[in-house]
Amino acid sequence: MDPIRTETRGAVFEVTLDRPKANAIDLVTSRRMGEVFAAFRDDPDLRVAIITGAGGKFFCPGWDLKAAADGDAVDGDYGVGGFGGLQELRGMNKPVIAAVNGIACGGGLELALSADIIIAADHAQFALPEIRSGTVADAASVKLPKRIPYHIAMELLLTGRWFDVAEAKHWGLVNEIVPGAALMDRAREMADLLASGPPLVYAAIKEIVRDAEDAKFQDTMNRITKRQLETVDRLYASEDQLEGARAFSEKRDPVWKGR
Repeated sequence: MDPIRTETRGAVFEVTLDRPKANAIDLVTSRRMGEVFAAFRDDPDLRVAIITGAGGKFFCPGWDLKAAADGDAVDGDYGVGGFGGLQELRGMNKPVIAAVNGIACGGGLELALSADIIIAADHAQFALPEIRSGTVADAASVKLPKRIPYHIAMELLLTGRWFDVAEAKHWGLVNEIVPGAALMDRAREMADLLASGPPLVYAAIKEIVRDAEDAKFQDTMNRITKRQLETVDRLYASEDQLEGARAFSEKRDPVWKGR
């Protein structure tokens, strides 16, 4: 069976990791996720994606240790987007929402961190337990100290302890906490809101954020003003740029065409 279920609702693309019993990711699943997210990235009719897990207990526990014991190499071919299809997918300039429906630990938490917005069920739990199995949470070691206070990030990485969704919200790791039964409704509501927005602006925002992550403020600003970022150059020369101004002056809602 395909471990990935997809559904398209208008411009919203829903991706469900469905690999019983716990939605763990092996090499085959990771490569499949990369294919799915690359197809979403390249489809002009799709504007927003939601990633979630099947069932109510697990979002994703990360790397499938049973598959590793059977020969899956931890440094094997994860596919086009790296582990889970999102973390290293180049040119992902569309919004992605993680609807965390349960346990998100290890690579599962790293997968959630690859999204732009995280909405979590009120029973969700998190951890980075790699330290206990003698390996490193590599992507989290890069991302987490940039997302939350350094000392908290280091504690979570060095101890591997579990923390609940309230603590995750306290540190800013999740945007919202909702009852489990309302999770997908809320994620879809957010996705529909984003799908109604200007896709070229979203693309520019995501590229600017990536460029600025390890750059000096003025260096990125110079690249923006000189139109050296592809998405910014495309936005400034687009019909949507003019449409935004016209809609404002005409006191109407803009009609975004993505061109």
